[in-house]
Amino acid sequence: MVKSGLIFGVISVVFILGLAVFIEPVCAPCLGLILGLSAGYMAGVFDKPTNSGESTKKGGYTGAIVGAFGFVGGFIGSVINGMILNPGNIASFMSRIGINNFVISQAQIWASELGFAVCIGLFDILWMALLGVAGGALWYQLQGKTHATTTLPPKQSVPPAY
Repeated sequence: MVKSGLIFGVISVVFILGLAVFIEPVCAPCLGLILGLSAGYMAGVFDKPTNSGESTKKGGYTGAIVGAFGFVGGFIGSVINGMILNPGNIASFMSRIGINNFVISQAQIWASELGFAVCIGLFDILWMALLGVAGGALWYQLQGKTHATTTLPPKQSVPPAY
């Protein structure tokens, strides 16, 4: 569970940070779909739970770990965006798309960047945890049922000594 969470968590930070800086922070839940399912499935591969409940629980925890890492990546991306954006750039962009006299302050830019980062990050944690549950259940259906559990053969009874 932790191994899968850390592996996919690092991937989540890198991809969501890049996505937040270069494209748009709102696109992070799209990555959550792939990362949450994959992390939940890999939690089953690494931990090999013995029943469906344990598999879904481990997948959910792993998805939440990955979502928390993604939250950090999205938050760092929003800080970078807040440093890059300024009111002049936004006003010129808005005038290009036909919205004139658009006025925004640097404080409003920071508030919107950080507000979106927190809201989307919290949604990502829940979203990836839910998809981690689905990934854990998927692993159990595909691999876990056929996974042989190790049980000891029954011992033969010893006759009583007189």
